[in-house]
Amino acid sequence: MAARSIIALVSVAEVVATDLADHLERRGHDVRAVRQPWEAESLLSGNGIDVVVVGDSLSQAEGRDLLKRHGGEGGPDFILICRPADLIDKVLALELGAADVVESPLNVRELAARIGGLLARRGRNAGELVVLENATVDLRSAMVMHRSGTEEQLSPGQVALLRLFLARPRKVLTRDDIIAAAPAENADAFDRSIDSRIVRLRRKLDTETITTIRGAGYRFDPPTQFAD
Repeated sequence: MAARSIIALVSVAEVVATDLADHLERRGHDVRAVRQPWEAESLLSGNGIDVVVVGDSLSQAEGRDLLKRHGGEGGPDFILICRPADLIDKVLALELGAADVVESPLNVRELAARIGGLLARRGRNAGELVVLENATVDLRSAMVMHRSGTEEQLSPGQVALLRLFLARPRKVLTRDDIIAAAPAENADAFDRSIDSRIVRLRRKLDTETITTIRGAGYRFDPPTQFAD
């Protein structure tokens, strides 16, 4: 199993840090929060940090100083939070190599999405996010994130079933295929119960990509982004 991505939160306002950490941890990331510059130095001096979020509780000069010492090639990506009026500070941070600068007040979901984008660029969550018509699925944390903003958890059996479809796109899977490769979470895994599992999975994913092929089985027709 791949090591979890590590996100450092440095001097991020407590209410934001709590919500953001909860959001990221439920997606399988390791979040480490510090308040003081000396604590940040100790944390960032070690290896393994993927993304650093520097809050506006720290002065912009202190944030840029951390960026200069610990960013750059081979280092973590930096996201700096600045106040709306700090245009010069924003430009300076970007010139020094910050991956992103966001203004406060900020939306936690948007910031989490920006972090996810940086992790994808680093290859840290490649292949674990599945984008469907109305939702994005994080396979690692078994989380369905709907466009409406609501979230649902997939069961282990549902994750196994979805992974089976993803591994065999546009191929008809029989009931026997599904029972063998993605068994149900209880003994009632045969015949019409397979139909019920498919219906529940479709409903939870809010997708039409899994279709029933009468008399044959089921087929996953991936959205455009998954086409070969």
